[in-house]
Amino acid sequence: MAKCRVFAIDQGLKTVVEDGLYTKHLFGTNVSVSVVKFVAPKGPEIPAKAHHHGEEISLQIIGGCNVIEGPGLGDPEDPVTDMAPNMALVIPGGLSHYGENFMGPEGASMRLNVVTPPRAEFGPEDGAPYYPLKNRDDAA
Repeated sequence: MAKCRVFAIDQGLKTVVEDGLYTKHLFGTNVSVSVVKFVAPKGPEIPAKAHHHGEEISLQIIGGCNVIEGPGLGDPEDPVTDMAPNMALVIPGGLSHYGENFMGPEGASMRLNVVTPPRAEFGPEDGAPYYPLKNRDDAA
């Protein structure tokens, strides 16, 4: 029998980059939910590589970010969407995107992301944390 599960937003985060990036994820039947939290001092300098997946709903909780549509080659013509705290964005499935993070007064930028279908690259909930870092060699 299916049961409700609690997902504490800013607790139990796992280290991706010490003093820079922390995350965790949870799977439902048809969605994955993740929190990404970039913190000072290293957080503003951590680049995301361009990647794509299923449809994503992203809610900026603290700080800010931008989402850049495109293959990650730095083309100034690539569309950019800025997100401030309490803003949400729908990213269509299959759209290649990446972005930058901006620290809020809390010294962090934190988002809650919901993706369907679930992101397979996240792996098991109790496994190593995943984030599409620009210097990763894995597939987008």
